[in-house]
Amino acid sequence: MPIFSMTGYATAQAAGTASPDHAASRLGVEIRSVNSRFLDLSFRLSEELRQHEPALRELLQSRLKRGKVEVRGGVETAAGAGLATPSPALLQRLGSVQEQVLAWLPQARPLGVADVMRLAGGESGGGAIDTAQVIALATEALEGLMQARAREGERLVTMLKGHLKQLRALAEQAKPLVPQLVEQQRTRFLERWNEALGLGAPSANSPTAQTAQDRALAEATAFAIRIDVAEELTRLAAHLDEIERLLSKGGEAGKRLDFLIQELHREANTLGSKSQALELTRISVDMKALIEQMREQVQNIE
Repeated sequence: MPIFSMTGYATAQAAGTASPDHAASRLGVEIRSVNSRFLDLSFRLSEELRQHEPALRELLQSRLKRGKVEVRGGVETAAGAGLATPSPALLQRLGSVQEQVLAWLPQARPLGVADVMRLAGGESGGGAIDTAQVIALATEALEGLMQARAREGERLVTMLKGHLKQLRALAEQAKPLVPQLVEQQRTRFLERWNEALGLGAPSANSPTAQTAQDRALAEATAFAIRIDVAEELTRLAAHLDEIERLLSKGGEAGKRLDFLIQELHREANTLGSKSQALELTRISVDMKALIEQMREQVQNIE
């Protein structure tokens, strides 16, 4: 199953109905989506399509799980086409109704030509668009949107896997640094103890030298405990494995990936706080920069 981005755009058009009394028309549906924590649908439909909004909402909810989705739809009359011709009976009824309205509401605005033409089109029903026609066109646009979201999702997966590879490489660089730091610190402790005791270069069997070595070892052990990042690196590797598994599995993984990114950031922060060497600090900073890039990408995944 592919990973879907929440970003996408698609449009579909089809010829509308036409008759001698109605202009040739074209029905269009446009769907665009961006990232959002939940599924947020909004509709901008022309007067002719507004009655189909419930059916369109149900269609989108059956396929989309997250994202801020905007649906636009309308009917465009072909240039140069004829206009609907109001019947004499309709004009007579409109005149009668207008007289009654003006009798009760003298300040009301009289009907204009555009009002009459709009009412004529609705009265004859020649330009009516049924739900099946609208849903068929919306389904075509939705399929295009899903394909666009799948393509964008594939691109995001490629980028995320590249970041995972870089994070694993940084973790491998960090592993040998801690033992090296512990050994350097043990050597420094031993040298200081030797200097403080005035031993210079004591023999290995000297009791005082042995005491200095034991103390240096104890200090180095305490130092190693303070800077040990093995647990953080282990958890970081586990999170990276889980992210890779989710990306390979596909489906609705956005929320779980977002949680794992937070956990990665926590481990990278801890790694930096325990750092006692410039190189380890650099690794922590590089990790956090990569993780922040991953966070931005994951927020686009459904």
